Amino acid sequence: METFETNLAGTDGLINGLVSNITHQDLGRLFTFSSIDGSMVMEIYKDETGHWKRAGGTDPYLSGWIDELGDQIDQHNSPAF
Repeated sequence: METFETNLAGTDGLINGLVSNITHQDLGRLFTFSSIDGSMVMEIYKDETGHWKRAGGTDPYLSGWIDELGDQIDQHNSPAF
């Protein structure tokens, strides 16, 4: 998957950023959201049951961002019909 631009809904508005991925030895595909302004990083992965989990990143963060970003990754990876 190539890097793509997206945003997350923050408390003060949208946070624009880029999503990239690597293969992690223990977690499989690890996706990293990095905000354009450099203020936020969040790493997520899918666990063995298919649920998105946070692996790391900056604090504080909104727990809803995990599923929001996961949904955007799933949509980006879905074939267009």
